Formats: sequence, C-alpha cells, structure tokens
Amino acid sequence: MSSETTAAPEIDFTELSGLELLRTAMTMAGRPRFIGDLLGMEVDLLEHGKVVFGLETRPDFANPLGTTHGGICATLLDSVMGCAVHTTLDPGVGYTTLELKVNYIRSVPTDGRRLTATGITIHVGRTTATAEGRVVDDKGRLVAHATTTCVIFR
Repeated sequence: MSSETTAAPEIDFTELSGLELLRTAMTMAGRPRFIGDLLGMEVDLLEHGKVVFGLETRPDFANPLGTTHGGICATLLDSVMGCAVHTTLDPGVGYTTLELKVNYIRSVPTDGRRLTATGITIHVGRTTATAEGRVVDDKGRLVAHATTTCVIFR
C-alpha cells in the first residue's frame, strides 16, 4: 500500500469551450472568485447562449434613497449577458464588454427579495457579439433590461 496520494488532475481552461469553462469554474472546489461572490450571485442556468443568475437584495446594496442601487442590476446584467456570450465561444477565445446600455423600470427594496437576471445572445460573430438581458423581481415584474456589445479576442 502506497502512502502517496493522487492529486486531482490540473484543468487546462484554454482547452475548454466557453460553456465547459463556465460550468467547470462555477462548480469546482476552490474555483476562481468573481464579482458575483461579492454580491451573493447564484448560478441558476448555464446553457449555450443563455445564462440565468439570481441574488437577494440586502441593506448594504442601498443607494442614498434607501432602495437597491442601480449598479447592482447593472452588474447582474453585465454578468449574465457577458456569460451568455462566453457560453458560445470556442476554447481559448475570450471577450470583454465593449458597451452596456441599461434601462431601469422600477425601484427594488433592499429587504432580501430575489432578483433574477437572464442573459441571451442576439448575435455572435468573429469579432463582436451582442446580447440582451432582463432582471425581474420575485413577483416576475420587470426591474431593468439591457443590451451589450462584446469584443471577441481570438
């Protein structure tokens, strides 16, 4: 009997498609941290061209008026739309947000209500991609919607 332990194989993320990378990174122990950890985002769905994340509002998300700061929805939207684009990319291909346009529809209290954001790709080309996103509250009411343009790095 050997006293050596077998280490888990190293993952070469450059060999994974965007969807495989996200599915692996979001579920692995000791995964890389991302902005969603700071906000308490939960991954609800990762599919090719579609991503759904959720979070619960909390008092430290407040703007000076006492409602959830618009930056929370903007970050949620940027995350789901960018990740929706990421799910369509080949191994070793990256992206970044080039433009983000957010429309705010209603205010949201900071009392622990769940916000759910869905990002869906519109177009993924060789050098740019576009996506749209929606945030709804726990009653299914639209809170904000957005579009993005991402630049693709091959």
